[in-house]
Amino acid sequence: MDQNETLSGTNNAQGDHENQSMEALLASETLNIDLPKAGEFRKGTIASISPNQILISIGAKSEGVVAGKDLEQLTEEERATLEVGKEVDVFVISPEDNNGNVVLSLKRAFEQAAWENVEKLIADETVVETKIIGYNKGGLIAAVNGLRGFIPSSQISAVRRAQTTGDKPDQRYQKMVGEPISVRVMEMDRERRRLILSERAASTETRSELRERIINELEEGQTYAGRVTSLADFGAFVNINGADGLVHLSEISWDHIAHPKEALEVGQEVNVKVINIDREKKRIGLSIRALQDDPWKNRMEKFSVGQLVEGVITRLTKFGAFARLDGDIEGLIHISELSDSRVEHPKELLHEGDVKTLRVIRIEPDQRRIGLSLRKVDSAAYADKDFKLLTQELRQSEEEENENESENKE
Repeated sequence: MDQNETLSGTNNAQGDHENQSMEALLASETLNIDLPKAGEFRKGTIASISPNQILISIGAKSEGVVAGKDLEQLTEEERATLEVGKEVDVFVISPEDNNGNVVLSLKRAFEQAAWENVEKLIADETVVETKIIGYNKGGLIAAVNGLRGFIPSSQISAVRRAQTTGDKPDQRYQKMVGEPISVRVMEMDRERRRLILSERAASTETRSELRERIINELEEGQTYAGRVTSLADFGAFVNINGADGLVHLSEISWDHIAHPKEALEVGQEVNVKVINIDREKKRIGLSIRALQDDPWKNRMEKFSVGQLVEGVITRLTKFGAFARLDGDIEGLIHISELSDSRVEHPKELLHEGDVKTLRVIRIEPDQRRIGLSLRKVDSAAYADKDFKLLTQELRQSEEEENENESENKE
C-alpha cells in the first residue's frame, strides 16, 4: 500500500467520524427542543401583532400562529391586553399545520384562566359586579370573567323579580339587558361549560326588608315612576323601586271606569303620586289621576245655579234619578225635586233614556256634585233669571245671524 492509499483511508475515516458527530449533535439538539403537543397549555412571548394574525414564540423550532376564527373570537378587552414582548398563556391546537406552523389559541387560554379564577370565586364566596347580557325562558344571562353565566329565575333578587311582568321572557326580561347586577357563582362544570350564578345569594336583603326600606324612603305628596304589576276589580298594583302600592279604582282616572283594564295594562310604566302611607300595616296608597288635570272643573264652568239644562236620565234609585248633562257629567235629581206631589219612587215619573229639561239648583265643585230639579223648571222664583237668559240667547242669535249675512254679502 503506497502513501496515497494510506492518506485516503485516513481521510475517509475522519469523514465518517465527522458525519457521526454531526448526527449525534443534531440528535442531541432535537432532544433538547421542547416540541409542543396538541391539547397542552404553554407559556409564550408575543413576537408580533397584525390585524390578521399574532405570532407567539413558545420555544419551538418556529413561532406559533394565532389567526382565523380564534383571532375573531377575542373580545376588544382581551385584544387590548396584548402587546409585543408580553408573556401570555396559549393553547396548542396543532403542533404543525400544512405550512409547518404551530397553531395556537389565545381564546382557549383566556377561558382556561377564567375557569381557574371562577374556582377561586366559588371558594371565597366572592360577589361579582357585572352586567346582564341576555336572557332565555328560564332566567337571565350575565358575564363573569368573559364566561357566560346563567341566573335561574329562582335566583333573581326580590327587587328585580318585583319589576318583572308578563308571561313571555321578552316581556319579563328584555328591559333588564344592559343593567348592572351583583352575583355569586354557585356552581360550575368546566367540561359542560356550565356556570350557575345567583343574585339572591349576593343580596342579604329579603323581600320584607326591601319593602320596609322602600316604605321608609317614600314621602307622601311626592311623585314616583312605577310599573303596573297586576290588576284587580278594586284597583291596580304599581311597583315603585321594588315595593307594590295600590292605585284604587277611583284614583286611576277622573272618568268613570268599571275596571282598571279600561285604562291600564300589566307592564305599563306610569307616574304615580303617593297619597297615603300606612307604615304600621306597610301599605302604600297611590294615585294616577292626582297628576292629571281635573276635567270636571273645566266642564263645570259652563253651568251656574238657576240655569236650565237638558239631561238624559241614566239611572233610577230609591232616593232619586241621575241625569247626564254634558259628556260624562252627571247630576242628581233628588226624589224631593221630582214633583210638588209626593213620589214613592222615581220610576213613577221617569224612565232611563228620557230627555228632560232640568234646573241646576246646586253646584259643589269639591264634591264633584250637581243638584238638579225637575219640579223647579217652571218655578216663579227663577222667572226673572229665565227671562234674562232668554233675552241674552236671543241677542246672541241675532248677532250671529247678522255676522253670517255680512259674510255672505262679502
